[in-house]
Amino acid sequence: MNILLTGAAGFIASHTAEALLSQGHTVIGLDNLDPFYDLALKQENLEAIKSRATTTGDANSFHFIEGDITNPTCLQKIAQDFQLKTENGPSPWAIVHLAAKAGVRPSIQDPVGYQKANVEGTQVLLEFAREHQIEQFVFASSSSVYGINPKRPWSEDDHDLRPISPYASTKLSCELLGHVYASLYPIRFIGLRFFTVYGPRQRPDLAIRKFITKIDKGESIPVFGDGSTSRDYSFINDIVGGILKALEYKEKRYDIFNLGNDRPISLNQMIQIIEEALGKPAIIDRQGNQPGDVPHTLADMTKTREVLNYNPETPFRKGIEIMVEWYKNHHS
Repeated sequence: MNILLTGAAGFIASHTAEALLSQGHTVIGLDNLDPFYDLALKQENLEAIKSRATTTGDANSFHFIEGDITNPTCLQKIAQDFQLKTENGPSPWAIVHLAAKAGVRPSIQDPVGYQKANVEGTQVLLEFAREHQIEQFVFASSSSVYGINPKRPWSEDDHDLRPISPYASTKLSCELLGHVYASLYPIRFIGLRFFTVYGPRQRPDLAIRKFITKIDKGESIPVFGDGSTSRDYSFINDIVGGILKALEYKEKRYDIFNLGNDRPISLNQMIQIIEEALGKPAIIDRQGNQPGDVPHTLADMTKTREVLNYNPETPFRKGIEIMVEWYKNHHS
């Protein structure tokens, strides 16, 4: 199958690309190389994908396109260059849409930019899928759509969704767009609500990567609140496994799945486990709570386990050990 993978140079998408290549798919990676963080890190991610394509025996199985998902002309050029045809029924293509402006706190500073990139970008991609009869559309949503919901664990069947950041609202808007297109056209839209993904290549602005770097250097780490907040952390390999299963899903035209680990870890626990993995103490810079942050997240994984046969396998401590090992090798 040919896979149009958006956000290809990013953390989650670069791992996904490697997994798709290992399965024998051809990956057309699209990314606008937004300088939200160091572009050198994105280039490293792309080199890792190219290396995997080479080791699979077909260096031409990965194609990188620098372009923006909000630009229909860019997408039409991809269709032309890769001979995406529609005359003979549904296209043997799928879309894995992982591109987005990310981050809760930055979205509060730039809500209009987040709306354009995330919602308009998804709309343009759905139109592209409709025009070219691409049936399978896998979308990276977020646990942030649940907002501050006291009914934990959070279930996909709970429709009391109250996002509290522009970023979260864009993800929920995209889910609703997916429902519209799945209702009107022969498109299967699968939304995956990711719960705090971490692992090698994680973005440098995210807490675990930032904490590992600062603790290793002996610098203070910013800790918001008293450390009692908790997250349902998901290791990157498990998340990629969920994406691959979503590509195979054929039951409903529209569906939503949690991709979490259903084992919440408090902020204090997270710091302690990183300290132990690094063998160094953290210097805490205690700060107030941040607007837009959800105090606790916890996924109900019942539906995902039963329908997608998805079972996260990586305990948090093991995932941190793998990430610290990667960090040390990366910086050596």
